[in-house]
Amino acid sequence: MKHGKKYVDSSKLVDRSKLYETAEALELCAQTAKAKFDETVEIHVRLGVDSRHADQQVRGAVVLPNGTGKKVRVAVFAKGENIEKAEAAGAEIVGGEDLMQRIQNEGFMDFDVVIATPDMMGVVGRLGKILGPRGLMPNPKAGTVTPDVVRAITDAKAGKIEYRLDKTNIIHCPIGKASFGAEKLQQNFDALMGAIIKAKPAAAKGQYIKSCVVATTMGPGVRINPARFTPNAQ
Repeated sequence: MKHGKKYVDSSKLVDRSKLYETAEALELCAQTAKAKFDETVEIHVRLGVDSRHADQQVRGAVVLPNGTGKKVRVAVFAKGENIEKAEAAGAEIVGGEDLMQRIQNEGFMDFDVVIATPDMMGVVGRLGKILGPRGLMPNPKAGTVTPDVVRAITDAKAGKIEYRLDKTNIIHCPIGKASFGAEKLQQNFDALMGAIIKAKPAAAKGQYIKSCVVATTMGPGVRINPARFTPNAQ
C-alpha cells in the first residue's frame, strides 16, 4: 500500500521496533497528526482471550473524562412519559414503531448512539440485522437498554464509549482528538484501559493484554509496552 508524503513524514518520528511508555506514545500521536482536520486518536488492544467462547467475551462501556471530541447524535426508543424525558435530556431523535419503520424502510441512520427502554426491545429487536453490524444495537451491558433514559443520554453526550472484542480478539476505540494534547488523551486512555482490565474474564488464561497500539486517523501506529498492564508491573 502506497502512503502519502504526510504519512511517510510522520512515520519517520516513530520507531517501529520500540515499545513506548503511554505518555510518550500519546505525545507522538499528537505530533503525527498532519491532516487538515482534527484527527481522532484511536486505541487498538489485542487481548489474550478467545471471543468464540461465551465466557471469554469482553464488552462494556465507559465515560471518557474528557469526552471524545465528537458531537453525539442520540436516538431513543421510548413510549409514554419517557418520550418527554428523552427530549428534555437532549436526544435528537425519539420514537417507537414510527422510528423503527423509518430505519427499516427509509434507511434513516442519522444518529451515533441508540438507547432503548426495556419495554421497547420488542420493537428494536426487529432492527438487529441493521443496527447489529454497525455496533448500534442497544445492550444492557453498555447501559443503552435502561429505564433511566435521562442518565443514558447524559452519559452518551458526555463521551461514553462502548468497547467490545472483534472476531480477531481486538478492541478498537476512539479516545479523543489529536487537539486534546497528551495529558487529556492520557486521562481518557487510562479510563478505557482501566475498564478493559477490570472486565477481564475469569476464564482468560496467560497474558491478558497482548499488544496495545495508538494511532491517529491518518497517522502511523505507535506501540505501547503491554507489560505495564500486567499486575505488579506499574
